[in-house]
Amino acid sequence: MNDASAPEPRYVCARCGRTAPELPVTWTCSVENGTRRYFCEDCARANLRAIEGRLDSSWW
Repeated sequence: MNDASAPEPRYVCARCGRTAPELPVTWTCSVENGTRRYFCEDCARANLRAIEGRLDSSWW
């Protein structure tokens, strides 16, 4: 049974708080300490070297 009043899942950037109703293809996903975190394109671009170096977002 599908409940039409159920809220639509929203994705939130773990860095700046930007939201999106669906996961945009330009966002980056990172798994840190077993938790999946999403970063918008602006935050991902600003921290590209740290992301590629696999540093946890707490470092950048």
